[in-house]
Amino acid sequence: MKRMIDVQNVEDIALGAAVLGTGGGGDPYVGKLMANEAIRKFGPVELVTVDEMQDDDMSVAIAMMGAPTVMVEKMPGGNECVEAFNAVQSYLGKPIKYVYSIEAGGINSTIPITLAAQLRLPLVDIDGMGRAFPEIQMVTHNLFGITATPFTIADEKGNSAVLSTIDNRWMETFARSIAVNMGATAMIGAYAATGKQQREAAVYGTMSFAEKIGKTIRAARAEHTDVIQALKDVTKGFVVFHGKLTDVQRKTVAGFARGEAILEGIAENAGSTMKIQFQNENLMAEKDGKIIVSVPDLITMVEEDTGEPLTTEQLRYGFRVMVLAMPAHQHWRSEKALTVVGPRYFGYDVDYVPVDQRF
Repeated sequence: MKRMIDVQNVEDIALGAAVLGTGGGGDPYVGKLMANEAIRKFGPVELVTVDEMQDDDMSVAIAMMGAPTVMVEKMPGGNECVEAFNAVQSYLGKPIKYVYSIEAGGINSTIPITLAAQLRLPLVDIDGMGRAFPEIQMVTHNLFGITATPFTIADEKGNSAVLSTIDNRWMETFARSIAVNMGATAMIGAYAATGKQQREAAVYGTMSFAEKIGKTIRAARAEHTDVIQALKDVTKGFVVFHGKLTDVQRKTVAGFARGEAILEGIAENAGSTMKIQFQNENLMAEKDGKIIVSVPDLITMVEEDTGEPLTTEQLRYGFRVMVLAMPAHQHWRSEKALTVVGPRYFGYDVDYVPVDQRF
């Protein structure tokens, strides 16, 4: 029996992916509207497992690149994803049969659904992170030697470009500068991969997991049960702080939303302070001057009563939040992976300690 994604599924996926998105990935509300409109117009999207792909079947990731804060004012035009997809397919010279999400987070969990509906292609139940990260090379595919080339980028004005680079770190450098010139956000196509490659490199079941998280939050709200406990259970996460936002410093720099949020402890954490630093995504959580969670593990702020996840551009003074920490996918815990997404890559002079060893 085919597994189809309809409007209700999109609601749950967007909500759950925002939890996994660790504050980044773009506004889930905008992405949800885009996906729902595409489904209403073109019909539901088929969701397939990676095992349903033939070894040589091609797939491609479609996503937004840039500073999520800019999307508050700069909406996607609607055709950029199709242009990015077509450019990858043209470069490869063979049909792309599947679409997938490069990361779990906000708009980037639902943009592939939008494109899959528009082109009537199946969506693969995988992603390249199991969370969201800010840079192009920060995908599990990169760890397994899969190239981002051909990399396509398109804006809402009709501009587009195709890039080929010697490695994925250089792709981040060049693509970021183009994205900045396109207005700090653009749509991209990247990491074309075969079924055989996906089975080795991808994070399995991400879309289903995001949907499960979203359903869990929705059910807990409807039944008036403890939504935070439900979130902990479904994500295997830990509540590491309960606090009120007292300050948010945020600026858009070189195509990223960078900054930090300061939380004053309340209830069981009264008298303590937490500082969370972010680069699109939450990277580091420091309690009373001591680091307690760091990348690649997930750090997400959710509203204390509703469990609603907050992206970095949504943070405001006075919000009362729970800080949830979740273990990263095993792909990210190797020595090789930590050189790509560990604390030291982001400039923090600390070693990574898995959150499940701390709590």
